[in-house]
Amino acid sequence: MIRNARKLMVCAMLVVLAACTHAGDVAPQPATGKRIALTFDDAPRGPGAFLSEDERTSMLIANLSEAGVDQAAFFVNPGHIKSADDERRISAYVDAGHVLANHTATHPRLSQTDVEAYVADIDAAAEWLNAQDGNRPWFRYPYLDEGRADKAKRDAIRDALAERDLVNGYVTIDASDWFYEGAATTAKAEGKAIDLDAFRDLYVEAHVEAAEFYDQLARQVIGRSPAHVMLLHETDIAALWIGDLIDALRARGWTIISADEAFTDPFGAYAKSFDTPSAQGTLTEMVAWEAGAPAPRWYRGNDTKLAQEWFDRRVLGQEPAKND
Repeated sequence: MIRNARKLMVCAMLVVLAACTHAGDVAPQPATGKRIALTFDDAPRGPGAFLSEDERTSMLIANLSEAGVDQAAFFVNPGHIKSADDERRISAYVDAGHVLANHTATHPRLSQTDVEAYVADIDAAAEWLNAQDGNRPWFRYPYLDEGRADKAKRDAIRDALAERDLVNGYVTIDASDWFYEGAATTAKAEGKAIDLDAFRDLYVEAHVEAAEFYDQLARQVIGRSPAHVMLLHETDIAALWIGDLIDALRARGWTIISADEAFTDPFGAYAKSFDTPSAQGTLTEMVAWEAGAPAPRWYRGNDTKLAQEWFDRRVLGQEPAKND
């Protein structure tokens, strides 16, 4: 009975969320209704596969500007700031019109960290961020790990965020860009030839495919396209090819919006209350799971085994190993 009541409540909530599109509670949408904000996790990152830290920051700022993106959001780990140069690079994002938000100080996994230590890590990040221009009251869980199967831990952090006037800086679209950066770093260290044109095409195609998948899933579950939030990381490959990705998204009818706009969408209310067997992943997946949508509720490229096969074949020119 409790489970059935919960499902009825979820369905009612989804109806309300869908109705908000027609109630004037969100900004008017373009004809396709596909809107997306760009967010970058883990700033500041160390050296990547292709660029120095300064080159990466300068190129990312320049390519976002050239593409006409006025505001992206950078989710910061202040505990990883090791020098004045790290601070200068983060300030450069703000000077260019972008905004900052909390990603904990040191990037722990909630499912592997006790609540007290995790909250202390949030507070340590907030102490640094609250002194910065461009700070926003958004918190993003490292690894998108909201406690996994530990619902008591999940709820404890929800309460801690509410006490601090922080809201969940959720994502709705994820294509595991972090994996490709790591695969390139490994390949380069092993002296393998990397086809950069093929790598660019794979990066762009994976993210556009993920955007289309999660948008269709959202439409099936709530009856409309929410303002989406794409998960990216402050990587070399983002700096190199963010302009190509933006062009490809626009070619498929997407409008790039600010994170400020995206996080006002009524869809975000669900981030405070979803109840699934395991709390980790995109908000789109969580909403679909609770509503009873069948698997797969996640983009196929988030399977890193498959992503490795794509990378090996397309970027390194290798055929995947055959299973004996």
